[in-house]
Amino acid sequence: MASSIVFKSFTGLRHSSQEHPKVLHSHANPISSFSHRRFRITASKSSPKLQNRNLRVAVIGGGPAGGSAAETLAKGGIETYLIERKLDNCKPCGGAIPLCMVGEFDLPLDIIDRRVTKMKMISPSNVAVDIGRTLKPHEYIGMVRREVLDAYMRERASTNGAKVINGLFLKMDIPKKGSENINSPYVLHYTEYDGKKGGTGERKTLEVDVVIGADGANSRVAKSIDAGDYDYAIAFQERIKIPSDKMVYYENLAEMYVGDDVSPDFYGWVFPKCDHVAVGTGTVTHKGDIKKFQLATRNRARDKILGGKIIRVEAHPIPEHPRPRRLSGRVALVGDAAGYVTKCSGEGIYFAAKSGRMCAEAIVEGSENGKRMVDESDLRKYLEKWDKTYWPTYKVLDVLQKVFYRSNPAREAFVEMCADEYVQKMTFDSYLYKRVVPGNPLEDLKLAVNTIGSLVRANALRREMDKLSA
Repeated sequence: MASSIVFKSFTGLRHSSQEHPKVLHSHANPISSFSHRRFRITASKSSPKLQNRNLRVAVIGGGPAGGSAAETLAKGGIETYLIERKLDNCKPCGGAIPLCMVGEFDLPLDIIDRRVTKMKMISPSNVAVDIGRTLKPHEYIGMVRREVLDAYMRERASTNGAKVINGLFLKMDIPKKGSENINSPYVLHYTEYDGKKGGTGERKTLEVDVVIGADGANSRVAKSIDAGDYDYAIAFQERIKIPSDKMVYYENLAEMYVGDDVSPDFYGWVFPKCDHVAVGTGTVTHKGDIKKFQLATRNRARDKILGGKIIRVEAHPIPEHPRPRRLSGRVALVGDAAGYVTKCSGEGIYFAAKSGRMCAEAIVEGSENGKRMVDESDLRKYLEKWDKTYWPTYKVLDVLQKVFYRSNPAREAFVEMCADEYVQKMTFDSYLYKRVVPGNPLEDLKLAVNTIGSLVRANALRREMDKLSA
C-alpha cells in the first residue's frame, strides 16, 4: 500500500449550460421508527395523468440528501426545485464516506481530500490500537469537506435540470383534507436571496405537488407535518491548520478517542482534510459541557497538533434516532431531517444521500416519470424499502453504543476488541460496502468468548475503581 497519495486540488464545479424552468409564483392566500410492520401498498396507477405539465417536486435543503434527491428527480422527468439558504455551508461533520459511496454516487476523486487507510482507536488510558491491517490495496475511507461535497452534488442536480434556489424555506400551506383537495398543491413560502436585495431577500411562494424535507436536524418541513421530536447530539468541531511536518502523520490516518473526558456517550476524533485536520467531539447527555469535552480531545492529541492554528469553529445538532413520523401525505423526510444518523459511529453522509435517492426513485416510479400525480402510498414504498434494508445496521450500532460507551472500563474493552483482525475485517467490510457480511462460525464463536472476557475484565476493573473512589 502506498504510503503517500497525490490528490488533485478541487478547482471548481462544472457549470450547467441548460436553461431551467422559471419559478412559478402564486400569491393565493404516527409512523413508528424503523418498525417491521407490513404496510399495505395500494397501486397509484389510477392516479390522474397530469395535463400539459410534469409532476412538480420541491426539495428543501441542499446537503447530500437534497442534492441526491434533486438529481434523481430531474433525471426522472420531474420538474424539480431545490431550495437551500447557505450555498457555502460548512456543516461540522467528520466528513468520512465509505468506499461504496464513491462508486455508487459517481463521485470524482478530486473532491476527496484524503484516502484514509489507517485508523487509531485510542482508549481512556491512551492505549492505541492500529486498525486497517485487513484493508485491500484499493480500499480506503474517503475524507471530504462538506462545503465541497454538498456544492458538487447540488451543481450536478442543476446540470441535470433541477432549479436551485438560494432561499430560506419559511413554511408551507398544506392542502385541506377532503376528496376535492386530494391533489391540491402545497404552497411553499420562502425568502429568495439573489444579491440584488442586499441581505433582506424577497418573499416568494411556489406551488408544488410533492415536498421532500432534506433540511437537517432542525427541519422546518418536519415541524410543518408535526413529525415529532427526537433526541439529538451536539457535534462540535474545530478545523486546525497544523505545521506541514505534523500533517505528514495524518496523511492517510484518522484517530478516534474514547473516554469520559472526551465524551460520556460518544467519541472524539481527529480526521485529516486537504491541508488541515478536523478535531471534534459530540454528546447527547451533557450538551452544556461540549466545550470542555472539545478541550479534552485537543489535549489528548496535543503532541500531534502542537503549533496548530484554529481556522474555523463549527457546531451543529445531530439526530440520535428516526423521527416518530417521516411521511405525511405527499411530504417525506430524508437524511438528518428523518433522523438517519447511526449510533456508535455517528455516520450520516452516506445514509443521507441514499435516503434522498430512494425517496426520489419512489416518486419517479410512482409518477411514471412525472406524468401522473402521486399519493402517500407511493412515498411509503420508500420508507418500507429503507427500513427493510437498514434497520439491522441501526439496531446493531445502537446495541454496541449501549454496551461499550457506558463506562471507561467498557471502552477499554471495546478498544481491546478492536485489535482483533477478524473484528477489523468484519467492521470494515460492513462499513465500506454497506452490506451485512456473513461471518465465519468458528471465528464468531471465538469473538463472542473474547468479547465476554473483555467485558468481564472491564466490570472487574470498574469495581476496583469504585472501591478506590469510595
